[in-house]
Amino acid sequence: MNNDDTQNNQRQSNFSFIDDELKHIREFAQKTELRGRLDTRYACFQARLTAETALKWIFKADRELTLPYNTMLSSLINDAGFQKIAPIQVKRSLTIIQKYGNLAAHSEHAILAQDTVLVVKQLHSFLFWLHRTYYDVNLQSDFNDKLIPDAGDIAKTSRSMILELEQKHEDEEKKLRDALEAEKADKEAYKAKLAIQEAEIAQLKTQIAAKKAEAEAVPDTHDYSEAETRKLLIDVLLKEAGWHKGSHSLKEEYELEGVDRNKNYTGTGFADYVLFDDNGLPLAVIEAKKTTKDAQLGKYQALDYANAIEKKFNQRPLIFYTNGYEIFIWDDHFYPERKIQGFYKKDELQLAIERRKSRKSTLNPTINRKTVERPYQHLAIRAVTEHFETKNQRRALLVMATGSGKTRLTIALVEVLQKANWAKRVLFLCDRDSLVKQAKGAFTKFLPNCPAADLRDAKSDNLSRVCLSTYHTMMNLINEFKDGERLFSPGHFDLLVIDEAHRSIYQKFGAIFDYFDSFLVGLTATPRDEVDKNTYQMFNLTKETGPVFGYDLGEAIDQGYLLNYYKAAVSTKLSREGLTYSQLSDEDKEEYDKHFVDEVTGERPEKVGKEAINKWLFNTPTVDSFLKDLMEKGIKIAGGDKLGKTIIFARNSDHAKFIVTRFDANYPQHKGHFCAQIDYTLGKDAETMIDKFKKADGMPQIAVSVDMLDTGIDVPEVVNLVFAKPVYSKVKFWQMIGRGTRKCEDLFGPGDDKKCFYVFDHCENFEFFETNPGGVESNAVIPLSQRIFRNRLVLADLLQDDDSEDSVAIRKEFLDNLHGYVSGMCDANFLVRPHLQQVSKLKNRETWEKLDDELRAEVAKTISGLPSQLEQDDEYAKRWDQLLLKTELALLEKSGEYVSLMKKNQKDC
Repeated sequence: MNNDDTQNNQRQSNFSFIDDELKHIREFAQKTELRGRLDTRYACFQARLTAETALKWIFKADRELTLPYNTMLSSLINDAGFQKIAPIQVKRSLTIIQKYGNLAAHSEHAILAQDTVLVVKQLHSFLFWLHRTYYDVNLQSDFNDKLIPDAGDIAKTSRSMILELEQKHEDEEKKLRDALEAEKADKEAYKAKLAIQEAEIAQLKTQIAAKKAEAEAVPDTHDYSEAETRKLLIDVLLKEAGWHKGSHSLKEEYELEGVDRNKNYTGTGFADYVLFDDNGLPLAVIEAKKTTKDAQLGKYQALDYANAIEKKFNQRPLIFYTNGYEIFIWDDHFYPERKIQGFYKKDELQLAIERRKSRKSTLNPTINRKTVERPYQHLAIRAVTEHFETKNQRRALLVMATGSGKTRLTIALVEVLQKANWAKRVLFLCDRDSLVKQAKGAFTKFLPNCPAADLRDAKSDNLSRVCLSTYHTMMNLINEFKDGERLFSPGHFDLLVIDEAHRSIYQKFGAIFDYFDSFLVGLTATPRDEVDKNTYQMFNLTKETGPVFGYDLGEAIDQGYLLNYYKAAVSTKLSREGLTYSQLSDEDKEEYDKHFVDEVTGERPEKVGKEAINKWLFNTPTVDSFLKDLMEKGIKIAGGDKLGKTIIFARNSDHAKFIVTRFDANYPQHKGHFCAQIDYTLGKDAETMIDKFKKADGMPQIAVSVDMLDTGIDVPEVVNLVFAKPVYSKVKFWQMIGRGTRKCEDLFGPGDDKKCFYVFDHCENFEFFETNPGGVESNAVIPLSQRIFRNRLVLADLLQDDDSEDSVAIRKEFLDNLHGYVSGMCDANFLVRPHLQQVSKLKNRETWEKLDDELRAEVAKTISGLPSQLEQDDEYAKRWDQLLLKTELALLEKSGEYVSLMKKNQKDC
């Protein structure tokens, strides 16, 4: 038994009421109490640990609750089930305990004994509610601060020791979670263990439910110390923003003369809090109302105090009013009051006051034309600045087609707002790591004098003028502390930009937008008619008013800024409604029988439903067929020899892996580099693979994507999109289509730009969304290597009757090349397989010496176009070979083209 336990057993305690069945919680609480005045940092940490332990017991015992995966205190407090059953005063007590526990671990500032005593009191209130609700409805227990010792042989715990204890606790929690996940791997054993545990606690849950029902029927008259709770909440929020009691910057109960509401009396008033800068000038006034009252009841009292402060100091402070739970900020120089989740730091308040004089008009901004040169981008920037300045709004939504330059527009807007002192620090948020990296590259390129920080990097500077982050990272960073202060206060950023602003983002990460008190600009490629009304509401707009600025795909195509698509003909199409046997080809019927014939009865259903789609997507003939469509009909580059950059949208990770496997089996000449899976299963390598795909001359040439390339990624070289899965969101479908809309100069050679892109839709997505663009049979370009093959074949035939030494040697070289190319063909390749008889003959070198007319025709028409694993020259070498072959052919055929070809040879040389 340690010293704390010995002392706990020898003294009276505020926590003696706790039942022996919860002895471990009682001992934790008494340890907190024992150190309340003597070791304040440890007491606050221990209070947090006690609350977390007690909450875990509640989640285990209360049949209305389910323990969340994350069992840390903040997660338990904010659990939807607990929020529903816990009274407001208990949730507030827990919030205070959590916040002071954070201060203990993360603040260098000392925690006052009087504050820790109040934290112990909050712990008492919470545990009283627990015991009353689940054990004894008639419980009476008033808190007595005299039971907290003010003397004793207890050494103070340093912050570093608290951090060690915190890390040890987190490690233990992680071990438990990992052990649980390991148990879950054996589903049957885990299920059996769960059943035993449930049986063991079933009786406890029944008893607890009865006690809880009894407690709910009787009013709770316990004094939960509303005034102290409110003050603790406000004080801890001020500490998080760097405002500490007793400092020259924070004055409580600040006396003021000439307060209007008291003019009929003494004219004197007392502001609850006034915040000052280092020169003694007022920055903010805070009015605190009771927690049981609406915070807005303090609005006009705070206004009177602000007027009095302005008269005294000739500087008007910002106005805050709060009941400890709701906080409002009111800078009546610019805006009406609005809700906020904390207080500004000193430098943020100073900047807000300084802007009253230095903020310039943005109604006729100077826009950097090197960043944005298109007229509609300038119109969009002006629409936002007018919305902010003339209409006094703080949120703007831009609906602009994929590829219309939203990121560059944002950079130009940031530059305008920073130069006019509307924004100092900017946060750009994306939903994926690759998009953060892409956006940072754009900011670095177009705004080089304003360094951009990637907040995913722990070493990044959070004070940078431009910060970029994923939503997930930012959700975590908001809770980070440095020297006891929040790393990011609500006033840290002046402008938030959210990429792909739509309802699902708000549902998941709306807390970020509500936390930061900033201008908010949302970007989305969703067609304006498809934008959800809740998304409009997020930006204080309606479907009727529409976005602040809109620029649709049709407009961009008509004006020549984006490219149109063509729906390529496909030989395999999967019905979204299922499969009908009688409508299938003979080969597909075989696959159908493999998957759907009953193994016992032998019965074959005539039709199967949507569940068939998954099986069908994974069958070999289906995937081989759509890969063949792509390789034969897809847009090609490098003189028609190489398929252009392509994205295949797969259903899931296993499907993507299967597609890549089939590609490598059918096209082994590419040695596994041409086609690659890019999805979350790659972990950190996914970002590297995206970078490789984005390189015009890099591999892979085909990216098989599961969600990662659906939106946001800019690869202008993409010319083929393959939908190998059904898409159900129209918004997402058009975002996916947008991967091909960007223009690309010189894609097919100097002066030969990208003109369109192809969409191979194998899952009736166009039909599903009632969009039916005219299908096109893509005009297949004969690949350069096939043209070289055919020219060598013709030249060898023309030289057959020439017995001269040179002609014999040249003919032999041509035939050797042709034989080597065919010898490199893989017999197992599904493109080669139908011609295997001829290919096998041609792999014999002697066959080439005596080709008959029928075989020669077959070689020219079909064999020349089959894939080979023979090492290929680069494009420029092949172009030179083709020019020489055409020149030789023109010479032998005595063609008039010979002269022009010779001139071209001389020029190229």
